Amino acid sequence: MLRRISPCLWFDREAEEAARYYVSIFRNGRIGRISHFGKEGLEVHGRPDGLVMAVEFEIEGQGFTALNGGPNFKFTEAVSFQIPCDTQDEIDYYADRLSAGGEIGPCGWLKDKYGLSWQVFPAQLPEMMGDPDKERAGRAMRAMLTMKKIDLARLRAAYLGQE
Repeated sequence: MLRRISPCLWFDREAEEAARYYVSIFRNGRIGRISHFGKEGLEVHGRPDGLVMAVEFEIEGQGFTALNGGPNFKFTEAVSFQIPCDTQDEIDYYADRLSAGGEIGPCGWLKDKYGLSWQVFPAQLPEMMGDPDKERAGRAMRAMLTMKKIDLARLRAAYLGQE
């Protein structure tokens, strides 16, 4: 399941719970190998014998590792995962599920209940923002900046000058 480059997500003790949570949200997900801490290295890792150490999992073809590394490090917005969506139903599905117990931020950004940042956005957004017609791109940008969860119909209307 591991790829050449694979994200490793650092948790205190929630690695297995989080991996199962993410796999339950995405249609194509699976849990892989689960390893546990043993007595060996206790003086270094300080984690109880038998505690889950790491969980390999995959969502939408991307491999991940969830690691129970302890409370030393927390997620920040400096790293996030993007989910391009084709429809409002997809935007609503991912935004609602991933933000449950977390928080919705501006412009389609959210934090899940573990503090991991995601951006749920229309797949057409990069094309809109990169439109050589600066007026259209600007209207899309202004509209997006007023939204939390992206409203695809409002975004399209603004982009097309119909708002």
